[in-house]
Amino acid sequence: MLLPTKPRHCKVCKQGLYRDTTLFRGGWSRCTACDEFVHYSCLASGKVSFLKARPRVCKVCREAENSSSARGKGADLPPAVGS
Repeated sequence: MLLPTKPRHCKVCKQGLYRDTTLFRGGWSRCTACDEFVHYSCLASGKVSFLKARPRVCKVCREAENSSSARGKGADLPPAVGS
């Protein structure tokens, strides 16, 4: 008995992850933060724009990480004294 294969979709761009269309356009990789498959082009960039950051993190998880760290930094500041 053959089990049906479930089509996978990229979490970032919502397009299908099909071997025939993505193999020659960079392929796909798994995000280490959310454990989802995404297109290679949908991974966050590293220090050099055409290289990808390690560990592999998708753009959505990188934005969430940056926004949470920005909010955390403002909350950790002590109140101003003497004003």
